[in-house]
Amino acid sequence: MSVTLDLSRAQKAAAPPAPVNLTGLTRAQLQAALVEAGVVAPDKARMRSNQVWRWMHVYGVTDFDRMTDVAKDVRAAMADRFVLNRPQIVERQESRDGTTKWLVRYAPGIEAETVFIPDVARSGALCVSSQVGCTLNCTFCHTGTQALVRNLTAAEIAAQVQVARDDLGEWPTSPDNRRLTNIVFMGMGEPLYNLDNVADALDIVSDNEGMSISRRRTTVSTSGVVPQLKALGERTGAMLAISLHATNDALRDELVPLNRKYPIAELMAGIRQYPGLSNAKRVTFEYVMLKGINDSPAEARALVRLLAGIPAKINLIPFNPWPGSPYECSDWGTIERFAAIVNKAGYASPIRTPRGRDILAACGQLKSESEKLRASARRQLEGGQVPEQAPE
Repeated sequence: MSVTLDLSRAQKAAAPPAPVNLTGLTRAQLQAALVEAGVVAPDKARMRSNQVWRWMHVYGVTDFDRMTDVAKDVRAAMADRFVLNRPQIVERQESRDGTTKWLVRYAPGIEAETVFIPDVARSGALCVSSQVGCTLNCTFCHTGTQALVRNLTAAEIAAQVQVARDDLGEWPTSPDNRRLTNIVFMGMGEPLYNLDNVADALDIVSDNEGMSISRRRTTVSTSGVVPQLKALGERTGAMLAISLHATNDALRDELVPLNRKYPIAELMAGIRQYPGLSNAKRVTFEYVMLKGINDSPAEARALVRLLAGIPAKINLIPFNPWPGSPYECSDWGTIERFAAIVNKAGYASPIRTPRGRDILAACGQLKSESEKLRASARRQLEGGQVPEQAPE
């Protein structure tokens, strides 16, 4: 008698979970992870997690063996259960003006760009992304032409800072002579649609015993997700920037479609309630200068009236072109006249010097590599030539 086993319904063994990357955990998450994995006893978890935290975020180590003040058996146990990984750097580009852009790949099809801009603010600012793609479809923004793929996790956001510090050679962390001093959430995505992860990432990078980038040197830019403004201020203490670009609903509906959901009057009311708003903590209003669209003296005067009573400064941003964009940058004289009207009313209105335009790293130009022209094809287009092959 023969017996045949029917294995057609047998389930494949589930793949083991991927090791947890400790470099992207908050302090509380790190401590809990070490205990839950059985690496340390609960009564020693705080001490051990503080040691590991310091090695990761002061010294930037990516190898457990370098944690020399942690017992060897603990290091071995951590290496068995955890990783200290950086994401893959797909492309690194450096502009003629010193701006550096990294295309970071977290997983297949999950890519974002981050940009370091030297010689701004106190020293240098890192523009980080909070999403892959974007849902807002602002018509002047290159990122808005890329559909949202997903939110970035807190670990993936913090990793952009770690990648930049690796490249800049800024480990160990030191308050002296470092180039990366400021963080701006002005990269890909709408940060307030990913507030939980943005807040956790800020907990990681601002920790005084870690990367130590002050919350007062961190700015979060939003197109105006009004219901989340108060929560942003309460949870992060970050400086607020508003991507405004128009002074009336008809035009802003076109430029920033989110305005149809949260019109200007509602947005301004929410801004006035931002926690900590004061002359020492002014709101930055970003205003991209579009030729013949929003750059008239009448628009400048309307902007002054709109901001009355709000501690603010206005960043005037010359439009940064991208392939297929429908707009042109305002003439320089037009921008200066606009700035003079705003300045006369008592508002600082610096004209932002475009940085990284030649590598599509300037404001509004970021987009994942899988969605953009190859650099070689772009250079040919800029020179009026037909690309030798279709863009990838």
